Amino acid sequence: MKTIKNLLIFSFLVLSASILSAQAPIDWMHMKPSDGYHGTGMNQVYQDIIKNKKGNPVVVAIIDSGVDIEHEDLRDVIWVNENEIPNNNIDDDNNGYVDDVHGWNFIGGPDGNNVHHDTYEVTRLYAKYRSKYENVDPEKLNKKETKEYQQFLEYKKEVEKKRESAQRGYDQMMQTQALFEKALSSFEEKFGDEELSVDKLSEVDTKGDMQMELGKRAITQVLNQIDHKLTINDIRQFILQEINSGVSHYKNQLDYAYNPDYDSRTIVQDNYADAEQKIYGNNDVEGPDAQHGTHVAGIVGAIRNNDIGMNGIANNVRLMSVRTVPDGDERDKDVANAIRYAVDNGATVINMSFGKGYSWNKKVVEDAIKYAAKNDVLLVHAAGNSGQDNDVKDNFPNKNFSKKCLFAKKYAKNWIEVGALNYTMDESLVAPFSNYGANNVDVFAPGMAIYSTVPGDRYEFLQGTSMASPVVAGVAASLRSYFPTLTSEQIKEIIVESSSKLDQDVRKPGSNETVPFSELSTSGGIIDAKGAFELAAKTKGKKKLSKKEKEKMVQP
Repeated sequence: MKTIKNLLIFSFLVLSASILSAQAPIDWMHMKPSDGYHGTGMNQVYQDIIKNKKGNPVVVAIIDSGVDIEHEDLRDVIWVNENEIPNNNIDDDNNGYVDDVHGWNFIGGPDGNNVHHDTYEVTRLYAKYRSKYENVDPEKLNKKETKEYQQFLEYKKEVEKKRESAQRGYDQMMQTQALFEKALSSFEEKFGDEELSVDKLSEVDTKGDMQMELGKRAITQVLNQIDHKLTINDIRQFILQEINSGVSHYKNQLDYAYNPDYDSRTIVQDNYADAEQKIYGNNDVEGPDAQHGTHVAGIVGAIRNNDIGMNGIANNVRLMSVRTVPDGDERDKDVANAIRYAVDNGATVINMSFGKGYSWNKKVVEDAIKYAAKNDVLLVHAAGNSGQDNDVKDNFPNKNFSKKCLFAKKYAKNWIEVGALNYTMDESLVAPFSNYGANNVDVFAPGMAIYSTVPGDRYEFLQGTSMASPVVAGVAASLRSYFPTLTSEQIKEIIVESSSKLDQDVRKPGSNETVPFSELSTSGGIIDAKGAFELAAKTKGKKKLSKKEKEKMVQP
């Protein structure tokens, strides 16, 4: 009975995307509270503030899983390296990256192969120390070795626990698959190709058969959420596709994510031990699975008002794809190089919708963050989806620098950390998965049921702080477009200060506890594009434009 109950819960969870899409408008991220949603208010900005004004082009780097640069709603706003001749196998601009016309791929090999799956960072750390400490006598270790040994034991414990959990999940999903196959087959025999309704299904007497009851409830859930008629075969394909996704998820955890014997760098063929190595990878900026990165790119800058798909937050953008994030944890070396590549090639806003609980080499990422700050580039980062307090638990990368001396910088001022909002206005306003932090999360933005581009000229609803971050990156890019003398630090300050403050209790992510919304971020607020534009108009820019930048400026 417990297994059947768990499977019914699962069948409800796999319908969540359909439920969300049925309840949230596809453009709620552009709306304002008077419209009934805590969106950005960008619709009002375009209507009342920007109107017919001409902004300046802004390059936004999407450091992610890859972007479908041929997507119908993106291809005309994809960044082009004008100093590179496509497909001639020559590094025309002498930047070290051959044929980097639309960006670069730091998780690809020189032979054109690409990393798809990778391990989690904790798995890599466990593997790193395993050969050294697996069979060691702890009594014979010195102080430094003892510390490393204790870390090794922690890594080992977590990886082994996760592998056991993944194996249980995989076994249960296989059982789920078999049960649903049998349950749905019974209904297929009964109804054939007949179109079903909830009323028609309610007449079926399952006669206490738990498999039939399972099938009936699952089919009813689908029919209740989808507004057109379906046959059993339609429903069967939908449910089994979702179950197969679950099977693949757990299998990938076993084969890759928590497998200490898997090494993706045999594909990349770099010297992974050399954190300073910068020239490696290939120019395939889409990769084997660009769903996540394409969705993020669309939120930032999908072409507005073209009567296709959806509207991105910003106009006047050029989207640069820097492929760095596999199905697994991104690597610090790749992240650092991606940031530097984006900076060197003209990006002034970088979106980073990724994160992890452990860091292999925090310093190499910190140095890249400082490099971005020196070059006046704004970094926008997703807070994470663990429902955790980032002031208490680690989430990498982050704005905080390792302290080396009394006068060293403590954090990056060109960094915005973004939490995710739900589309509701009540106490469930904060997305239940979103990380938060009174010191380490700056602002909240729409991140639930966000409709955007995915590969193959398609569009989907996805959710996560991964979606909230590009919302903020889009607003930041718009500010940089229309107020080009504002520095990255000023843009960050304006977004934080102008955020809409709410005097409202909300459910704290990861719990049933209600807390003041103001306690969950440094700003205590929600991004407010109109407020940001109004504050920007009153702010004297500190950036001195070069002659080249002035020549490129679009006159109003």
